[in-house]
Amino acid sequence: MRAHFLGKDPESNEGNSPTLFATDRTDRVTYIAQGWKVTDPQVLADVGDVPDHEAIIEIPEDVIKMWARRYQEGVL
Repeated sequence: MRAHFLGKDPESNEGNSPTLFATDRTDRVTYIAQGWKVTDPQVLADVGDVPDHEAIIEIPEDVIKMWARRYQEGVL
């Protein structure tokens, strides 16, 4: 599997994050999001158990909107 850069939060002051990537999987359409690791105990309690092979990340709404615009334009 390869990851293809789609875009990043233009207002991010923390390097290359949050960032959105598309994968080239052939069995299903998937995306990879790079964001801020969620460590807030209340959020983790709200979400519940997270398997060891998964992670919860936070990404800004602007990154989701960027994905939606690209999706509607057929750029993905």
